Amino acid sequence: MLAAEAQRVINLRLAALARGGPEAELETRLMVTEKIKAALDAAGMLARGASTRSVISFYRSRVRSNARRLTRKPPLHRRVKQKLLDTLQAF
Repeated sequence: MLAAEAQRVINLRLAALARGGPEAELETRLMVTEKIKAALDAAGMLARGASTRSVISFYRSRVRSNARRLTRKPPLHRRVKQKLLDTLQAF
């Protein structure tokens, strides 16, 4: 299930990138920072003894929130920018 959900987000992101403009650049940066943060969070969960089921659930929640954000009409430039800034501050 996670693979299918992630593939949908990949398709949505590729469509957003294909449109170009400042939103595409922000989406690219957001995508990279989200992936790094999610990997670090998952590694931390595993290091604390979390089950693989809980890690997969964690990833699914991230994928689901990305799908919701990417399917909003019209794309919200300010929200994408704020999410990027929030993600960067988390490091």
